[in-house]
Amino acid sequence: MSKKKKKYPGKVWVGFDLGGTKMLAQVYNDDYQTLGRAKQKTKGNKGTTAGLARMVDVIEEALEDAGATADQVMGIGVGCPGPINPTTGVLVEAPNLGWRDVHIEEHIGETFDCRVVICNDVDAGVYAEYHEGAARDARCAVGIFPGTGIGAGAVIDGRLLQGASLSCMELGHIPLFPETSGHGEHGSTLEMECSRLKIASEAARAAYRGQAPNLLKACGTDMSNITSGKLAAAVEAGDVEIENIIHRAATLLGCGVATVIHLLSPDKIVLGGGLVEAMPDLFLRTVRESTAERTLPAYAGTYEILAAELEDDAGVLGCTAWARKIIEG
Repeated sequence: MSKKKKKYPGKVWVGFDLGGTKMLAQVYNDDYQTLGRAKQKTKGNKGTTAGLARMVDVIEEALEDAGATADQVMGIGVGCPGPINPTTGVLVEAPNLGWRDVHIEEHIGETFDCRVVICNDVDAGVYAEYHEGAARDARCAVGIFPGTGIGAGAVIDGRLLQGASLSCMELGHIPLFPETSGHGEHGSTLEMECSRLKIASEAARAAYRGQAPNLLKACGTDMSNITSGKLAAAVEAGDVEIENIIHRAATLLGCGVATVIHLLSPDKIVLGGGLVEAMPDLFLRTVRESTAERTLPAYAGTYEILAAELEDDAGVLGCTAWARKIIEG
């Protein structure tokens, strides 16, 4: 029989990451030291009722792991995988979960009798980098995370940049190449050209054509086998075409970064995700060079482009810190 955990005597904060494949809750003290955590899979949830019930279960498990009870909770932050309404506390849509118009703040708040604050999960990750990571002490920080898509967020004067009725910074949907064929296509977006999904697709094609023998040997031509680490290994082994594919994507991402600089003039721009972690020199260097070539001379030297410092679970810390910021004022 496991030994019962000693009761934690003070007040606590709870962060919750409502991911596409997992739900993660962590309990923190005032210094953001982790007191307890719990995780469950989200895949297979049948609708929002079951999903909300599972959220409650995970939070209760995390509190039990921390030796805390609901009456000790000062507030709960929830990072959501989709656009949210920051005014009403509603998750507008979570495509990976099949959820629409879910009143998360109201439901979780009533269950635990405390204030709940939701934010977009990418915003949560950016706020974590501002609070504890690469963007510390920035007046205006922007985070960009190329993955399956391209997520982005911004913190200005300590507050997340949010619209009146929706979360924002959908950088991945910036048009790059307008319609030119006259056949009804809408052209390409930053996400369509720079995401890891696009890179993996182009890499699989190169492997199939015999242009990337090292990648072909390691992964075959199945996109699902082509990870950021495998791409980095292929470049290191001499697959020039894979390096060209990554260079092109990073160059185009620099176009998006330059756009953000002209709009917001951030002093720190944080890039995160598997591609950046796997090949920081190639990816970051290319983005920096591309950005510098496309920004007006007046902006030279006003910004830094940095690699993210925090781990994958940073979002749960970020949504906690953001909730505390809102609750405490």
